[in-house]
Amino acid sequence: MKQRIEQWLGTVFGLIFLGLAAVVTVETVMRKLFNVSLQGADELGGYALAVGATLGFSLALLGRAHIRVDVFHDRLPRSLQLALNWLSVVSLAAMALLLAWLAWFVIQDSSAYKSVSQTPWATPLVIPQTAWLIGLMVFAAVALASAVRATWLLLRGQTEAVIRDYGPRSTREEVDEELQDLKVRSTAQTARVETA
Repeated sequence: MKQRIEQWLGTVFGLIFLGLAAVVTVETVMRKLFNVSLQGADELGGYALAVGATLGFSLALLGRAHIRVDVFHDRLPRSLQLALNWLSVVSLAAMALLLAWLAWFVIQDSSAYKSVSQTPWATPLVIPQTAWLIGLMVFAAVALASAVRATWLLLRGQTEAVIRDYGPRSTREEVDEELQDLKVRSTAQTARVETA
């Protein structure tokens, strides 16, 4: 399930930025060849970054890639590591829920004031802000599910699972992941060479 969510979020994230790259390319070519501008590539770029960032939050959480100050983490007693890992995932869930809740009020204000972007397109801000809110809601759902799972594991006495699944990634884990990725790419390249 986790892998499917990561794949879906990664695909949406990639499509957003591929679309943005296409718009910027068209904008650049039109300016160079025809001296005409779409007058909105920068606006779309801002929206893509806002929505892409929210999806990136979820991907980082699922991949245990959020930045944590872990200089002393591995040297701490296991009980303190457990407490800090649980506290970090619960705190992140609380922050994600707060962000989504506050974003809802931003949209309410934009709707009430009929706010539009200060660009030639004059985009109603409710439209990109709704996409931003959806991304924050996905992040909040992923963070809340992680916090619930970590709490459930803790209550069941599965402390090693909490430390393993919610602690910062070790250097060894990162190296093993890179080696596995290299092995998959090498196998795929060997298969392509043999079929050619």
